Amino acid sequence: MRLTPFALSLLPLIFVTAWSSALAEIGVSAKVPSDAEILLDGSRETLDQKWTYWKGPRFSSSLPIKWKIVEDPVDTGTVVMTDDPAAAGGKYGTADIVTKKKYRDFRLHVEFLVMKPGGNSGVYLQNRYEIQVLDGDKTKHGMGAVINRTESPYHAYNGTGKWNAYDITFRAARFKDGKLVEKPLVSMYFNGKKVHENVTINKVWGGPNSGLDGGNNNGFGITDTPGGIKLQCEGHDVRYRNVWIKELDLKTADTDFRE
Repeated sequence: MRLTPFALSLLPLIFVTAWSSALAEIGVSAKVPSDAEILLDGSRETLDQKWTYWKGPRFSSSLPIKWKIVEDPVDTGTVVMTDDPAAAGGKYGTADIVTKKKYRDFRLHVEFLVMKPGGNSGVYLQNRYEIQVLDGDKTKHGMGAVINRTESPYHAYNGTGKWNAYDITFRAARFKDGKLVEKPLVSMYFNGKKVHENVTINKVWGGPNSGLDGGNNNGFGITDTPGGIKLQCEGHDVRYRNVWIKELDLKTADTDFRE
């Protein structure tokens, strides 16, 4: 097909528009795509409708969810604060929240703000695999790391008192005849910078208190069951907003949202 001179003249505009649209869907204050499911919008209604506590072996809180809805300390509107007395002293697993819906492959957008130095939380994919939120830690257990698997991409972190964004694509483990044949994969942008590409996840870390399958064969006993998105409460003031997800069917987790 031959394009007319007029059509050719529109190509730069079409390219710029598509590029701008892709950029609008990553990073802090990313626009929610029309085909995405909103998981957190700063309202009590959405928090109670879409989330519940993860009732693992260490769970010691009670419904309704004790996390607070507070004013956004940077921008307008309200956000969700990881404040639950059950987690005081850093007791993870006591008051973590998880989506009621469970997922396999997906693209996830999460915005978080750490209020004080040393603030600790975490984003769990399928309630199994943690993407760390931990201010001040640049190790494989630190900020933005696929926990204990990659080094922390700390250079991409905006710091305390500022909003940060994870844009994650996740491809769930694949099974055949009940046996694991392909390990889970994850890719991620951190504040618009690509920091992880097709990282293979080998196990669930943290033991039975951390999430699904954590107590199975020292975390290597991954099962073929979907899981929710979990946000960790560790007795620190970490705040979340603009959390949304798109279910996918991925051949690879390497999805570049800017292409």
